[in-house]
Amino acid sequence: MVAETFLPQINGVANTARHVADRLRARGHDLLIIAPGPGPDSYADVPVLRARSFRTPGYKEYPVGLPDPSIERAMADFRPDLVHLASPFIIGAYGLRAARRLGVPTVAIFQTDIAGFARQYPWYAAADRGIWRWVSRTHSRADRTLAPSTSAVDALVQRGVPRVYRWGRGVNLDLFDPSHRDAEWRREISPDGKPIVGYVGRLAAEKKVRRLAELTDLDCRIVIVGDGPDRAALENALPTATFLGMRRGTDLASIFAGLDVFVHTGEHETFCQTIQEAQASGVATVGPAAGGPLDLIHPGENGLLFEPGQPGSLRDAVRTLLDHPTARGRMAANGLERVQSRTWAAVVDDLVDRHYAEVLRDAAAVRRVA
Repeated sequence: MVAETFLPQINGVANTARHVADRLRARGHDLLIIAPGPGPDSYADVPVLRARSFRTPGYKEYPVGLPDPSIERAMADFRPDLVHLASPFIIGAYGLRAARRLGVPTVAIFQTDIAGFARQYPWYAAADRGIWRWVSRTHSRADRTLAPSTSAVDALVQRGVPRVYRWGRGVNLDLFDPSHRDAEWRREISPDGKPIVGYVGRLAAEKKVRRLAELTDLDCRIVIVGDGPDRAALENALPTATFLGMRRGTDLASIFAGLDVFVHTGEHETFCQTIQEAQASGVATVGPAAGGPLDLIHPGENGLLFEPGQPGSLRDAVRTLLDHPTARGRMAANGLERVQSRTWAAVVDDLVDRHYAEVLRDAAAVRRVA
């Protein structure tokens, strides 16, 4: 597995790579992880090769991997049957090249709208078209690309990427569960019993967290979980909100379950895992009518969508849920029911038994013909 980011970083790509690694180990597969450093040189009993890296403005906490000859040497020594490319961009593109030179089939996971993120930063905005060209070229050379949502599949196909399939994400149902709802925590956050509306995620420009300012005149408490370069500015812009910083594990699960409404404001999510985690926690959800949330939220059934370009649309959606607690409870129950089959074990089994198997079968057929 060549991962563009991995532990100790906490983000969607690293978390998905970790869950894939866990399931592959559980099923008895041998695995080598190649990822940017610094970080531990093993994960459980899996070796992790740490490639050279650098840090970029705005995302200094995330090392960006550099092409490194040690990657191809390690792959040649390991002799894999298949190379899994987790959100390939730089180190992943180099890993793809190395795999092709070694004659090893590849499965590339499209997970991050890097071009969409770049447009939010002045020093990167002009590069968005070039980024898409690079991403499209990289994925076009993989034997199969897996995208997490309908919109992500469409975006790749429209840019000429072949062999694109949809592969979603799992959710940890042992961790995210309505049973973690904590009445004492709710009293601390909302001593007057007002409903609690929460956001969980990175505090950065591309997440559009400032839109939560639309909710400040509603009769609710706003809770923001996460950290990032925009935290200080957001604390000034949202003085009545409660900022809880980065939370993980059962602490995070308790916060999710303690919400009345979960809101995600980002417009460039290829999936949006926190919406799925909120649904697993028994919470009604609100998300943008763009990207991955379009697959996760069915308006009126398990939550509501708002129009990203329409001021006040987010406020209207949240107010509707706050004003109609019976409907909110029904949507929360429907969301919980929907995710029960989306365990990480089931999702990774689908990756291995369908996508890996088909790519390996096709590669074997090509070798027989040759």
